[in-house]
Amino acid sequence: MALDERKGVWKRGKGKGRVHTKGRPLEDDAWAEVQALLGDAPRRRDLLIEHLHLLQDEFGHLSARHLRALAEEMRLSMAEVYEVASFYAHFDIVKEGETPPPALTIRVCDSLSCELAGSEALQKALEDGLDPSEVRVVRAPCMGRCDTAPVLELGHAHIDHATPEKVRAAIEAGDTHAHIPDYQDYAAYAGDGGYETLRSLRDGGDWEAVQQKVLDSGLRGLGGAGFPSGKKWGFVRANSGTRYLAVNGDEGEPGTFKDRYYLEREPHVFLEGMLIAAWAVEAETCFVYMRDEYPAVIEILRREIAALETAGVVTPGYIDLRRGAGAYICGEESAMIESIEGKRGIPRHRPPYVAQVGIFDRPTLVHNVETLYWVTRVCREGPEVLNSTEKNGRRGLRSYSVSGRVKNPGVYLLAAGSTITDIIEAAGGMLDGHTLKAYQPGGPSSGLLPASMADVPLDFDTLQPHGSFIGSAAVVVLSDKDSARDAALNMLRFFEDESCGQCTPCRVGCEKAVKLMQAPHWDQPLLEEVCQAMADASICGLGQAAPNPIRLTMKHFPDEL
Repeated sequence: MALDERKGVWKRGKGKGRVHTKGRPLEDDAWAEVQALLGDAPRRRDLLIEHLHLLQDEFGHLSARHLRALAEEMRLSMAEVYEVASFYAHFDIVKEGETPPPALTIRVCDSLSCELAGSEALQKALEDGLDPSEVRVVRAPCMGRCDTAPVLELGHAHIDHATPEKVRAAIEAGDTHAHIPDYQDYAAYAGDGGYETLRSLRDGGDWEAVQQKVLDSGLRGLGGAGFPSGKKWGFVRANSGTRYLAVNGDEGEPGTFKDRYYLEREPHVFLEGMLIAAWAVEAETCFVYMRDEYPAVIEILRREIAALETAGVVTPGYIDLRRGAGAYICGEESAMIESIEGKRGIPRHRPPYVAQVGIFDRPTLVHNVETLYWVTRVCREGPEVLNSTEKNGRRGLRSYSVSGRVKNPGVYLLAAGSTITDIIEAAGGMLDGHTLKAYQPGGPSSGLLPASMADVPLDFDTLQPHGSFIGSAAVVVLSDKDSARDAALNMLRFFEDESCGQCTPCRVGCEKAVKLMQAPHWDQPLLEEVCQAMADASICGLGQAAPNPIRLTMKHFPDEL
C-alpha cells in the first residue's frame, strides 16, 4: 500500500508540539525599536558592547525583549548577548515581570579616598532623603576624581565634594549630563605647531630612529607595568600582515586620575603621540578604549577625532573610539582586547602575548594614555625632556595622582625619584591636625607603607624590595586619624567586587580574605595561606597583587589586628 493511501498516518491541525521555537520569542515591536536605534551602524560582533550602550542610554535599562531583538539583529545567540551584558556593571538587565530601575541613578564612589572623605555617610543620607522610586542610590568603584572626594555621579554628571544639598539642587535643575571642561581643541593645538612632528615623520621619517629616541628618554609604560615603551614597537613591527594599536584608557585603579587630567586639558598631545606610535608600527586602525566613568573625556575625544578627520589628519574610521562599561579588569591589556572585540573582559592566558596575537588575533601595540602623551613630548623636545631630570639616583618625571589627607589633592609632575615627603610637600602639606601615618604608593595593588618609609623613592624598581610597587603612581595619604586595617579592608572589597571570576584563586580568595578581615582579630596564618594561593595561581595581576594590602598591613601595622 502506498504511503499516501494509509489512513491515519498524516494529520492536520494542532497537536502537542511547540507553537513557537524554543526560548524567548522575538517581539516585532522590540525588534523594530532596536533596528531604529542602531540605524545604519554595522552589526559586527565586536560592536556588541557599543550597541548595548545605545539601548541602555535610550531606555535606562536592558529589557529581556530588547536583548532578544538585539541577538536577532546581530545574528548572535541570546546566551552570547546575555553573558556580555551581565558582565559589565553599567548595564541594568531587567527580566520579564521585574521592575525597571528609576530613570535617575546616583553612583556614590566608595574608593579609599572617598571613604576617607565621608562617602559612607553621604550615601546613607541620600538613601534616607530621596524617594527610591524616583532615584536609585548605589555604591560604585573609583571614578577617577579622587582629588575632589567625596564624588558621585548623577546620571552622567559628576558632583565633586558632594553633599546631599548639592545633589538635590542638581536634581531640581535637571543637571544630569557630563560637564565639558575648557580644553585645547584641534584649532588651538594646530595653531601652536601641533601635528607638525607627525607630518614630518609621515613624509620620510625613520621609525627606528624615533624608537631609539623613545628608548633614550627612558620612557616606560605608565599604566603600571613599566615596560620600556620603545621596545614594544619593534616587537609589533616584526610581525607581518595587519597590525593594530590599542590605547588603554581604562585607568580604574583607585586613586589614579592622571590620564583624565591630561585628556581634559591637552587631548591632542595624546592623540599625536598615538598617531606617531601607529605610524611607527604601521597600524591599520587605532582603537581607543576609554572607561565609561569619563563621559566628559569620551565627548572630548569624539569631537576632536571628528576634527582630525575633517582636517585630513586621519581618514574617517581610522581612530575607533570604544566605551567601556564599568569593569576594572579591562585595565589589563588582554581583558581590554576581549572587550574591544565585544566580549566579556576576561584576561587571556599568556603566551602568546598581545604583541603577536592581539585584537582579532593580529599583532597589537598597547599603550597607556600618559605614555603616548610623553611620546609626543619626546619626539618634539628630544629625550632630554625626561632623561635630564635626576633625583635620588632615578631619572625621569612622574605624574603622581595625590589624594587623601593633603591640603591640595591633584596631579603633580615631579622627579621620578621623589619620596612621599616630597609629594606631600608639593600637595601643600598634610591637612591641619593630621600627621602622616601611612601611604598607598600606587593604588590598592601596591598596599600600604608606613610613615617610617618616607624616604623611599617612588619609582619603578624601588618599591619591589619592600613588597610593593609604583604602578600608576596613585598616591593616597593616610593620617594618624585613619585605620590601616579599615583601609586594607576597603582595598580587598574592591578586588572582591572587580574580580572577573575566571580563576578560582582570585574569585574565591578575595571573597575569603574579606570575610577573614572582618573578624575582630585577623587569623594571620590563614590569611597568609590565602595570599600565597592567590599570588601563585591567579591568571592576571588582579589576583596576584590583591594580597599586597593584607601582607603589608600585617607587616607594618600588627598592633591594629
